[in-house]
Amino acid sequence: MRDGPLDMRMSGEGPTAADLVNGETPEELARIFFVYGEERQSRRVAKAIIRRRETQPFTRTLDLAEIVERALGGRRGARIHPATRVFQALRIAVNQELIELEGGLAAAERTLGAGGRLAVVTFHSLEDRIVKSFLYPRCGRHSETSRHAPPRVEGPAPSFELIHKGVRAPGEAEIAANPRARSAKLRCAVRTDAAAWDLAA
Repeated sequence: MRDGPLDMRMSGEGPTAADLVNGETPEELARIFFVYGEERQSRRVAKAIIRRRETQPFTRTLDLAEIVERALGGRRGARIHPATRVFQALRIAVNQELIELEGGLAAAERTLGAGGRLAVVTFHSLEDRIVKSFLYPRCGRHSETSRHAPPRVEGPAPSFELIHKGVRAPGEAEIAANPRARSAKLRCAVRTDAAAWDLAA
């Protein structure tokens, strides 16, 4: 949206987005864009970045956005900028956001007392998948298995109870007042008095 240093660190420590873009292999860049940004043309974007950095390293956000946009064939009337998924991927990789989310959920389970509430707002499917995978088993909900499969072995007692089924999404009025809320998803659960699950569970 606006030009600035290609940094993206929240803590000010560790490698920057520029370090990743200018230093990683084409394979690793493509993996980051595909896994963290769900960018289907991740290899094409990675190749365009590699070609450009051979003559001039990336230091600014708009510079990278323009290269990605060109690699993906321009905007073509798209509502969202073509580089959005690449920048999402870089931000997640630089800040190790998914690892931090997993650690935060585990810490909440250990810290909350019975009756305490956990509310998590996510902004893309990767985050939401982690929250759902954490909460559902701990609420005693399991995916359906075949009747031919061996009987399920009971695990630990549920450490959470869902406050509502599925996710809550913003309504039209909220999105109109705050367009950034359009992709937000809320999941809520209340802590039971059961012991916290092992991290491996």
